[in-house]
Amino acid sequence: MADQQLQCRDCGQTFTFTEGEQEFYASKNLSAPQRCKDCRNARKSERMTDRQMFDATCAKCGAQCQVPFKPRPVEEGGKPVLCRECFMAERA
Repeated sequence: MADQQLQCRDCGQTFTFTEGEQEFYASKNLSAPQRCKDCRNARKSERMTDRQMFDATCAKCGAQCQVPFKPRPVEEGGKPVLCRECFMAERA
């Protein structure tokens, strides 16, 4: 599998879709990217700024935080909400 030259659908510039990237995309059953890295990053940051955030209280440390989903009380079948620091500590 050789590197491919693809054309970005947003800016029209040519970008390289490397052999390693092709293998990764294939392993995840993804189609080839249609945008260059700069345009992908720009779209991602647009999505992040448009995201609605909700106030919550961390179930572990009690700190006030914001999360990108509307938390439901545990009594109503919701899951405990963690602040970013506690979430990252749990992942480690």
